[in-house]
Amino acid sequence: MTDVLTPPATPPESFTDARAAVARLEALHAEATGFLLAQFAACQRQGRPQGRVRAFYPEVRLTVDSFDRTDSRLSFGHVSAPGTYATTVTRPDLFRNYLVQQLDLLIRNHGVAVHVGPSETPIPLHFAVAGGGEVTVPQDGVLDFTLRDVFDVPDLSTTNDDIVNGDRLTNPDGSLPLAPFTAQRVDYSLARLSHYTATDPAHFQNHVLFTNYQFYVDEFEARARAALTDPASGYTAFVGPGNQIITTPDGELPGLAKMPQMPAYHLKRADGQGITLVNIGVGPSNAKTATDHIAVLRPHAWLMVGHCAGLRNSQSLGDFVLAHAYLREDHVLDADLPVWVPIPALAEIQIALEEAVAEVTQLKGYELKRIMRTGTVATIDNRNWELRDQSGPVARLSQSRAIALDMESATIAANGFRFRVPYGTLLCVSDKPLHGELKLPGMATEFYRTQVGRHLEIGMRAMERLRDMPLGRIHSRKLRSFHETAFL
Repeated sequence: MTDVLTPPATPPESFTDARAAVARLEALHAEATGFLLAQFAACQRQGRPQGRVRAFYPEVRLTVDSFDRTDSRLSFGHVSAPGTYATTVTRPDLFRNYLVQQLDLLIRNHGVAVHVGPSETPIPLHFAVAGGGEVTVPQDGVLDFTLRDVFDVPDLSTTNDDIVNGDRLTNPDGSLPLAPFTAQRVDYSLARLSHYTATDPAHFQNHVLFTNYQFYVDEFEARARAALTDPASGYTAFVGPGNQIITTPDGELPGLAKMPQMPAYHLKRADGQGITLVNIGVGPSNAKTATDHIAVLRPHAWLMVGHCAGLRNSQSLGDFVLAHAYLREDHVLDADLPVWVPIPALAEIQIALEEAVAEVTQLKGYELKRIMRTGTVATIDNRNWELRDQSGPVARLSQSRAIALDMESATIAANGFRFRVPYGTLLCVSDKPLHGELKLPGMATEFYRTQVGRHLEIGMRAMERLRDMPLGRIHSRKLRSFHETAFL
């Protein structure tokens, strides 16, 4: 049998103080990843070691032995039945505030201690290296041994969405899931986020705007710089791709020679309650990819603020569409969330968006209907859908009562529903292909010049309204299923 080199074994410790428990998680994770990095560095200098090298994620575990009901006004922070609950944890330094909040609720609601110790889940070397500064894993053939013969590597057979999809109700050891994502699933997404957005996940804020045009990015940067001139705004920094940071309105952001696929920009607050804007580009596949990975950060809301085709002749270019239902013809989530699952509008999001539109446009009540329609938004996976025989898609759009069509909104909303992240959509009509108003260069330039600034301002105002909302109100029971994890 091959010897296995591991950090010194440490028994689990019990905590009734959430901050102390999280501090212990941080120490265990730092010890485990530090051990892997040290062993990997030694391998690069000295060659293959005599045994296998392995370190483990820390875990949180608690046991509840009573059916006593807790305060059910919150949709999280408690378990519904007696049992032992556990989750592996990664990057507790990044998730410190989240973990303290969730563990504190569990300790107070159930009057039990939480137990923190090493799990039985190995940390893949690639994920340890991802937080290890300049250290990188070389390509195959560089080392004089096969990496997976010595170190654990990512295992996609155990890195999945079984918990959030409701396909797995117990952990391999028989305990019940405590959190929606396992540590390796979180690590996988943290690495993907750095790759796709070219910013460190630590910069992401709790309120995320998605857009599909660069024009919004330019406007977001301008508004971020303006916010940095006002100390009362609460915003402290602006971060662009490449982790370039400015803290003053005149700071330089030279940009990258090669932009990532989905560049992200962060208007930060010290408490993490700022606004992140991600330019996901065009298409439902991009929308799914972005939300698949941002979901592990457990944001408090995400909104789509992009362009759409207006489907009614009564609409005008520049009008707003507030989605209250979604027709999913994008199909990218069919395997994870069947099309028969309804994606409801969330009242808290709808009200925040409508109030933001009224505030920015200075229109109220019946007058607001002149520029904003509420209705079904259809999302499709074919950008040139209008070139097909119109008896098919147009008939379905009419039957659904759709008023707008795009390629991202239903995907973002459906993944918000799936991941229990509050979601919403406010689109701006940029063309009317069924009525001869196509998105042509001259027309598009004028539209962007006059409408983008106002649209983005509405999205930011809505996020600021949601930021002021109690957490228990925005994360309501509407997004929770029969079998839910205690962690948000």
